[in-house]
Amino acid sequence: MNAALDLVDFISASPSPFHCVVAAAGRLTAAGFVEVHDDDAAVAVSPGQGAFMKRAGTLFAWVPGSDSPSEAGFRLIGAHTDSPNLRLKPKPNQTKEGYATWAVEPYGGVLLHTWTDRDLGLAGRIAIRDATSKSPRLELVRLDMPLARIANLAIHLDREVTTRGLILNKQTHLPPIIGLSGAPSVEKLVSDAVGCAEADVLGFDLGLYDTQPPTVGGATGEFVFGARLDNQASCYSALMALIEAQRISRPPAHTSVICLFDHEECGSGSERGAESVLLKHLLEQLVDGHPNPSVGGLRRSLARSFCVSADMAHGVHPNYADKHEPSHKPMLNGGPVIKTNMNMSYATDAETGARFRQACREEGVPHQEFVVRSDIACGSTIGAIVAAGLAVRTVDVGCAMLSMHSIREQAGASDIANMTAVMRRLLVEG
Repeated sequence: MNAALDLVDFISASPSPFHCVVAAAGRLTAAGFVEVHDDDAAVAVSPGQGAFMKRAGTLFAWVPGSDSPSEAGFRLIGAHTDSPNLRLKPKPNQTKEGYATWAVEPYGGVLLHTWTDRDLGLAGRIAIRDATSKSPRLELVRLDMPLARIANLAIHLDREVTTRGLILNKQTHLPPIIGLSGAPSVEKLVSDAVGCAEADVLGFDLGLYDTQPPTVGGATGEFVFGARLDNQASCYSALMALIEAQRISRPPAHTSVICLFDHEECGSGSERGAESVLLKHLLEQLVDGHPNPSVGGLRRSLARSFCVSADMAHGVHPNYADKHEPSHKPMLNGGPVIKTNMNMSYATDAETGARFRQACREEGVPHQEFVVRSDIACGSTIGAIVAAGLAVRTVDVGCAMLSMHSIREQAGASDIANMTAVMRRLLVEG
């Protein structure tokens, strides 16, 4: 329960990928990790001394082992900070029929109908003119108030909606109402929030989010309800596992790394996504800068490494159980789920799946298995991307959940601590 409540606090602090990274960095700093920058000449730190690096919505953190990565390899845990939502277009301010609205674009695979009739806030980052530099200053923004709403059409004007279902046009039906004509512009709202002139706002990466806070729920507190469980719950477990792993008195031989990527929900193809060379560059620096150098470089390091790709898994829904493969029906609070796909949408194979199962058994944690039905297309995550890009052995896992990609999702409260425990074991024991 303590881990579930702590997760609720973490998600509450993270309405955007940028905020998620800041929340993670704050916890790392409090635990004694030091920050380095991706343009530093070197990122070397002493064995056992944690460090982290952040770029916008992506964060890497690591604890060097006693041996060179060329000898002992890496233990990697990957997750992603972003979640499906609605994001503002560059010129969002509109007036329609006397109402002020915003032009928005769906980000990722949004369950659109869940965003209607919700109290929506606005969060992300803005770029501000800096008189002393040619580069803009970046500031985080969070307008944590019921600012916007996507109103449903009354049933009296669409009698067939209960039989046909709600079908939303992404262009015409999603602009949220933020006030009457003449309401403040986006630029005015965010400039007031950070204390700059409206004209100095040069750009923004802003998205809507549900202002209803996450919570522990269910008849006996067995669930977590809230936004962005996919995949901030996995980010939380990876983060806490690394912090706990750093506290051991004697560091392991291998180097432990967590990789919290942005842009997974739209394919990972960005300068800070899992498909970029950002992680490879970091690992090269960790190999080259280790105080106990060894021959072989990154290639030899990765050959001796293991990666856990952690993203949420599809729990069986009691009202839609036929959507699951009959013998692969993960339950909420049933333990970590190992995800397999024969066509390698997930990176799990016999070797990597067995390694994770063994860690679960050693930790005394139950585990579950998931494969998608053969007549349903399989989703994907960063696992296959990292595995192919680095040629590193990888397993795909996650905690079972319901309502994936809804504005408000559901997971098992006890699964959070169990996943964290298995991750910690893999980081410490290898």
